[in-house]
Amino acid sequence: MRIGSMSLMRTVYLSFPTAESCLPMKFREAERADAEHVQLLYRQLIQNFANPSEVDVTPGRIEEIRTDPNNFLFLLETENRICGTAFITLCLDPMHGRQPYALLENVIIDAYDRGKGYGQRLMRYIEGFCSEKRCSKVMLLSNNQRKDAHQFFRECGFSSETKVGFVKYMKQFTTSA
Repeated sequence: MRIGSMSLMRTVYLSFPTAESCLPMKFREAERADAEHVQLLYRQLIQNFANPSEVDVTPGRIEEIRTDPNNFLFLLETENRICGTAFITLCLDPMHGRQPYALLENVIIDAYDRGKGYGQRLMRYIEGFCSEKRCSKVMLLSNNQRKDAHQFFRECGFSSETKVGFVKYMKQFTTSA
């Protein structure tokens, strides 16, 4: 069972102005058939600081996420194509009673669609989702080279002043014998 009262699938239709017209937007959870599209977006996400061929999004993993009560891979669609994604993990937190907090990762809008307001709409959707789940906070990490993304996150109300994030990758783990 998922945390809170939100149903397994939540779809919201919004409209927003673009240079061309007002296009409908749809938010939904990723399905197995979306693996290739998500992989292409993730390759865009890391292309400037890692090897994009290392990204391996599988239908099976998307299904695992879809059925996990605390993980959500949201997609943003417009004109019947996927143009953005965000991955949320709801973390159980002993500090705030039964309130979880959210960890937000892999936020990406297709390069073709940037500057059209999609990112702001995606972040508002995420905020609404986390509010419904009664999250005490939303935390995210962003590669230190993604200066434009950092500015975008600040414009969305995130602060890089109140906490410092640290990362240690598996290849850096030390093992004891």
